Amino acid sequence: MDNRRCLTGLIRDVPDWPTAGVVFKDITPLLADPAGFNAAVVELTRLAPAEVDVVVGMEARGFIFGAPVAMALGAGFVPVRKPGKLPREVVEQEFALEYGTDRLTMHADALQPGARVLIVDDILATGGTVAATAALVQALDAEVVGVAVLMELAFLGARQRLAEQGIDIDPVLVVEG
Repeated sequence: MDNRRCLTGLIRDVPDWPTAGVVFKDITPLLADPAGFNAAVVELTRLAPAEVDVVVGMEARGFIFGAPVAMALGAGFVPVRKPGKLPREVVEQEFALEYGTDRLTMHADALQPGARVLIVDDILATGGTVAATAALVQALDAEVVGVAVLMELAFLGARQRLAEQGIDIDPVLVVEG
């Protein structure tokens, strides 16, 4: 079985979570399956451009995929967290979710100016998390050289909105509807 079919079979839909009308994509079965988890990391790593200095992953599931992708690429890993979770000076960015708003933070000294950054996350929904993370990277004078996500919810149109901001997305899987 190829990696993409393996991955698709390990992701469960959870209707009306966390709010009515949202269909949550549950990746915990994929994470629990060693072959599935490995396939996800392999596919995300395959999407990486050349010469990545740092992989940035967003709380919390971006951590799960970003760290092993960074190791596979020989790059550093920087976590992006929710407010109040990082102990030193931070830069902060608000963003919209499909069901509300939130904020993300990154240590103000996490990236060197000019660093080539790959953003890694599990799901691209509305694009708010990716856009906020890209803004944090750019605020530290680093360069977003790619965004790799496990799954894109294409029906929400985030890839097109992000492309208008100069952010290109590479998904492993695309969900059309």
